[in-house]
Amino acid sequence: MKVVLSGEGADELFGGYPMYLQGGHFAQYTRKVPRPVRKLAGAVAKRMPEFKGKHFIIRGGMEPYQRFMRANYVFTDPAERQKYLKRKITSKLPEEYSKRYFDEVQGLDEPTQLQYVDMHTWMIYDILLKADRMSMANSLELRVPFLDKKMLELSCRIPSRYRADCATETTKKALRSAALKQLPEETAKMKKLGFPVPLSDWLREDKYYNMVKDSFQSATAEKFFVTSELMKLLNDHKEGKAKNMQKIWSFYSFIVWYDQFFGENA
Repeated sequence: MKVVLSGEGADELFGGYPMYLQGGHFAQYTRKVPRPVRKLAGAVAKRMPEFKGKHFIIRGGMEPYQRFMRANYVFTDPAERQKYLKRKITSKLPEEYSKRYFDEVQGLDEPTQLQYVDMHTWMIYDILLKADRMSMANSLELRVPFLDKKMLELSCRIPSRYRADCATETTKKALRSAALKQLPEETAKMKKLGFPVPLSDWLREDKYYNMVKDSFQSATAEKFFVTSELMKLLNDHKEGKAKNMQKIWSFYSFIVWYDQFFGENA
């Protein structure tokens, strides 16, 4: 086998991510609630205990470029992240890098803005990059038919409600409708699946807990992080006090990466 086909691009072009549905809900919210009221409600909600809808209200008080980048944050804000780091953060916030893409499409509806930003960031610098590297590493030529120029032109003509329809919570609505003509209904209407692993459960098993524990108490961890805070993250997760798997994984993967390329045995 020399050539393989991949589905990369279908989500970005045809509205496959749940985040685009959120964009529709936020668009309705911002139309109905004046900006000063949204900002005030967000500030008040931020200081309240957890309740259903809290994070929606907080994000509703932000600009689109802020709320959708922060939806992907591992940490709630830079101050929370800073307590784990030995050096003060001086780099830009992630949303500052994406703002220029949102500015380029200010006149478009919110779901379409999100698709535009993803096509210019996440798609080309993450998923396509990884797909190309992994396929080339295995002597395969990977092709992406959904990213054909004609497919892009077609997707640009489809109204956003037929891409990500927040009224029915349906992603890739037009693409699913087209798929129904060729595929079984079960396949065409299948719920989107990512590539999840039971990381939360693994980190509570002694085997993986001890592996991460050794990493969090290593010389590399000591060089960059407040190791007592790392261990609190890990222990709170193991004891069921919190779900810290994303934060733990962020630190652990950095330490492993650093040791591999910059450690004594690199």
